[in-house]
Amino acid sequence: MTGNWGRWGADDEAGALNLVTPEVTRRALGLVRSGRTLSLAQPLGPATPGPPHRHPPARFMDRDAGDYALGARTPGGFRFAEDTVQFATHSGTHLDALAHAWSGEELYNGHPQSGTRSTRGAGRLGADKLVPVLTRGVLVDVVAATGGPLPPSAPVGVVELERGIRESGVTVEPGDAVLVRTGWIESHGDAADYFADEPGITEDAARWLAERDVAAVGADNYAVEQQSATPGFPAHLVLLHQHGVPLVENVVLAELAGALAAEDRSTFLLVLAPIPLVGSTGSPVAPVAVL
Repeated sequence: MTGNWGRWGADDEAGALNLVTPEVTRRALGLVRSGRTLSLAQPLGPATPGPPHRHPPARFMDRDAGDYALGARTPGGFRFAEDTVQFATHSGTHLDALAHAWSGEELYNGHPQSGTRSTRGAGRLGADKLVPVLTRGVLVDVVAATGGPLPPSAPVGVVELERGIRESGVTVEPGDAVLVRTGWIESHGDAADYFADEPGITEDAARWLAERDVAAVGADNYAVEQQSATPGFPAHLVLLHQHGVPLVENVVLAELAGALAAEDRSTFLLVLAPIPLVGSTGSPVAPVAVL
């Protein structure tokens, strides 16, 4: 298997996140000017849309005001509310763990697929192996480049990536996280076809990004890659399976794009701190851009 298999040792489970070295983080910290923070996450709750094959988020109140209306004790006047939430790990804005997608009998880095079972989840490459990172985020604003949101199934290929990055005046460097704005979440976020025929990066574009040693790739759609007549998810296999690059899906990018345009730049400090869900194939995440 080509790509990053064996690059960080036979037991590696962090993949391309290894590229976010202390030096990369220190470089990214130098991008902070005003200290303004922007959340790039969708609100996650019972109303958060999801594809038909995933359970929708649910909330169960364990203690609320109704308990006190029925006479629950209030020692010293103290009252409290607590709840339990349930959600698919690939709900809303989330990070795909390296156990999420593969081809053949082996996961990324040669870890056997047999270790992923319903009784224990992913024995290797689960969300608990997604180390938190602070790195340079690079926004590729295809919406600004084309004058509007991309239409269904539009490809973001190597030409589009190179153009967007060239016009931003930066060069993709090892350890960067590249976020691609297609406008899909803006134009179809509430539409029934949001989970079908999305625009996104192509397999060739995924390979182009992996060859530049990016640490993560994200987009403002549900699967990062273009959905068309081609079966399967080839960009997932290139990035997750072959190169160990986690994907950040359903990223909210419109406000960030406006803020960066106002400052005439395309790079920022990106904070990614996934929940270390043991054995899970993904983790909801609230990416934070610091300007």
